[in-house]
Amino acid sequence: MPCLTASQASTSSSPQVRIADLSLRELEQRLGHGLGLATGPFRFRITSRQKRVAQGLHSLYADFEVGDFDYHDYHIRLAPPRGLRRWLRPQVFFWLDDFSPFKPLPANHDFAQLEWGMNWCIAGHAHHYLMLHAAVLEKNGQAVILPGDPGAGKSTLTALLALSGWRLLSDEITLIDRDDGMIVPLARPVSLKNASIEVVRAFSPDAVIGEAALDTHKGTVAHLKPPSDSVARMHERAIARHIVFPRWRAGADATSSPHSKADAFIHAASHAFNYGELGELGFHLTARLLDRCDCRNFEYSELNDALDFFEGLVA
Repeated sequence: MPCLTASQASTSSSPQVRIADLSLRELEQRLGHGLGLATGPFRFRITSRQKRVAQGLHSLYADFEVGDFDYHDYHIRLAPPRGLRRWLRPQVFFWLDDFSPFKPLPANHDFAQLEWGMNWCIAGHAHHYLMLHAAVLEKNGQAVILPGDPGAGKSTLTALLALSGWRLLSDEITLIDRDDGMIVPLARPVSLKNASIEVVRAFSPDAVIGEAALDTHKGTVAHLKPPSDSVARMHERAIARHIVFPRWRAGADATSSPHSKADAFIHAASHAFNYGELGELGFHLTARLLDRCDCRNFEYSELNDALDFFEGLVA
């Protein structure tokens, strides 16, 4: 599927609005016929009559631009199955064009399925970028990439930094431009799982966290609204200067140590969504990224220690 960058995708002459400018009822009506949503360099057209989808977009995507764009990268739809399953143990399908890549999920997982489906669309098709499975944030002109293995606490740390004045560039997919190696922002809601939901809520009681989806394949999942400033600055690219491999461990003192660049290269390549598809270009882009970055391990148990470490990193 061809994809255009934000600078290449033209928009209609009609004035664009943010989701915050719409009432929930207006948003539901637009979604029923197809809503154009701008997310960083991508344009989605989302069609759904699921109330939780509208509610999730209304609260978590309030700062995002919507409109009738002349071009959409992805046309997606969330809808219940036909027949009795529409009423017995309700489910919802995710569709990209006329293709449904996933098994249907319980209807109360519909917004989580939207988020996972949008990530799947990008990771599977946006090969005009090198795409790493990592979070990335920026402060003082320095972007920090956070790869994360399951259970390492990457998303929790990403949320805490974003709520502490860091610019969120992405929670799940680090986009690297193939031409200049710059990081292209894709600030969308941060996915929180299980205990991290209450950790983030306690850290920032004013944080906007969407309705939790219970008993998913990842446990309990909820999403954190990205900071308004991060959304407003999605046209500003960033230069990666640090790659930090975080690890939360109960009772651990905050410790940092160098991380082998050779090992970091292998990790980046093996966790990239499209390193193999890019071939030699993927190798050169990853090598260029590692050349300009300092690589470190960081283990911690206390949130304030983590915030202090990252502030010192970009001071």
